[in-house]
Amino acid sequence: MRVLPSGSAALLVEVADLDAVLALHAALEADRPPGVVDLVPAARTVLLVVDPEVTSLDAVEAALRRVTPRPGGRADAGLVELPVVYDGADLADVAAHLGVAPEEVVARHADTEWTVAFSGFAPGFGYLTPAGGGWDVPRRPSPRTRVPAGAVAVAGGFTGVYPRESPGGWQLVGRTDVAVFDLARDPAALLRPGVRVRFVPC
Repeated sequence: MRVLPSGSAALLVEVADLDAVLALHAALEADRPPGVVDLVPAARTVLLVVDPEVTSLDAVEAALRRVTPRPGGRADAGLVELPVVYDGADLADVAAHLGVAPEEVVARHADTEWTVAFSGFAPGFGYLTPAGGGWDVPRRPSPRTRVPAGAVAVAGGFTGVYPRESPGGWQLVGRTDVAVFDLARDPAALLRPGVRVRFVPC
């Protein structure tokens, strides 16, 4: 674990891999050091945002080094069910890569409980990891210039929902009408780190 200052009010913790991120994030969510106002996990880092009027970076780092990560643990921020029409343009390609029929891809995707590991790429885009693995699907060889909002996609062991129309290189397997990012909602992002997700075919 490597701890670096990030500006005057945050610490960036570098760890070995995503499993280590999830273990550390779960432990910190369960027992936040005093003065830590936000935790931002990523693929190999966790950012701790600090209120400098409450504590110092040195005090937070000392508390951080006393934390015992929870191997296999994940922060739990509740369950969200998303209705999905599984008619994505890349569904057949994903099925071919996994060596199964398209119907089996749909069944596996819907039967899996996914958890948001971290957010990125665009506001509201959550990188969801599966319970049990088995979803190491490559990105498209050439990204699309336009992926519609609500597209459900897989790539690199993750699934995600595009929060708005944007370019994208993930494999499209379906679509949902649920707005996963809405500035009129509090919180605006539906798929926040620690949220568990079930995809419901419709």
